[in-house]
Amino acid sequence: MSRRLIVLGATGSIGASALDVAAELGERIEVVGLSCNGSWRELAALASRWRPAAVAIADEAAWREARASGAFGEEVRLLAGATGLVELAAGGDADIVLNGIVGAAGLEATLAALGAGRRVALANKESLVVGGELVAAVLGRRILERGMLLPVDSEHSAIWQLLAGKRTEEVRRIILTASGGPFRRTPAEALARVTPAQALAHPTWDMGPKITIDSATLANKGLEVIEAHHLFGLPYERIDVVVHPQSIVHGLVEWTDGALFAELGAPDMRAPIRTALAWPERAIGPPAVALAELSGLTFEAPDLHRFPALALARAAGQAGGTAPAVFNAANEVAVALFLEGAVGFPDIAGLCGRVLDRHATHPVDSLATLMEADRWAREETRSLGSRRPSAATRS
Repeated sequence: MSRRLIVLGATGSIGASALDVAAELGERIEVVGLSCNGSWRELAALASRWRPAAVAIADEAAWREARASGAFGEEVRLLAGATGLVELAAGGDADIVLNGIVGAAGLEATLAALGAGRRVALANKESLVVGGELVAAVLGRRILERGMLLPVDSEHSAIWQLLAGKRTEEVRRIILTASGGPFRRTPAEALARVTPAQALAHPTWDMGPKITIDSATLANKGLEVIEAHHLFGLPYERIDVVVHPQSIVHGLVEWTDGALFAELGAPDMRAPIRTALAWPERAIGPPAVALAELSGLTFEAPDLHRFPALALARAAGQAGGTAPAVFNAANEVAVALFLEGAVGFPDIAGLCGRVLDRHATHPVDSLATLMEADRWAREETRSLGSRRPSAATRS
């Protein structure tokens, strides 16, 4: 039976992987909607290939260029801005919305799709990091049980599969694995000299710029801890992180009787996407990693002194309310400043910590409350970042 799919963030790395999987699955997947932020020419090429009924371009200036170009023809509905993105996510006759948007911009689309009864394959971790309490209000506290939200991050997909049909009361802890990024062995005093090009050279995963920098700082793993708390309904003290440089083991579950289950696979985002799009069935994919060829799998505790973003994210999650939204927004801006050369690598976590210290946490009572916290944190981070000497000046 064919499933109708919308891919949000179709021109990014997750979107490209999702469309690769859609091509693999052939007639089982019909792509009915695509979106991008501003890369409308790439989106037009994808629309020509997949012939969706509608596309959305979040950047309104880019949407005007695309409309004037006529590149999408007369048969494709061309939706504009954040409103158009929400309309695409909630409208039409899609069965699955894969949300691969980077950053907090993906939250409203997730809420719209869930509210319209769509199943969401979630690669936009900010939907739960920022809006976990709002998603819980839509789906109930045990978010995964209704089958409306399917995790696409490799780590959460691993835990989800290991926990299938089990009771969380029997779980002692879950363990998310982290590659450790390119600076796992870099001395603390050398991190101030790290360049954006070095930080973007991830040793095992091929990802977009923002998530690659987050992997280097371990902020990504901190965001995943918050996400896991909402997905699996476990308290933070039962969610651990271990550094596993080979990125073969994606997640582990320790049961109350001491048994430890693990999910293994190649570091390829198409695997968890394939699982989510085919669920509850299993699609045909490449063979598993050859166990006889695996050697030297290692595990170590994360170094929170050199990579404090992980601890900052966990603390924000434990504080709850608007604190996770503030951490997420501060991190997005700090990463952008680093990529521009305006601040150094250690300043990413430093700025996040300073912004969190200045924030008075509020309960989450609406999307508007979260968006105000997000706006405040972005402005505060830019203001603090502008007072730092640039990375080029310091080096």
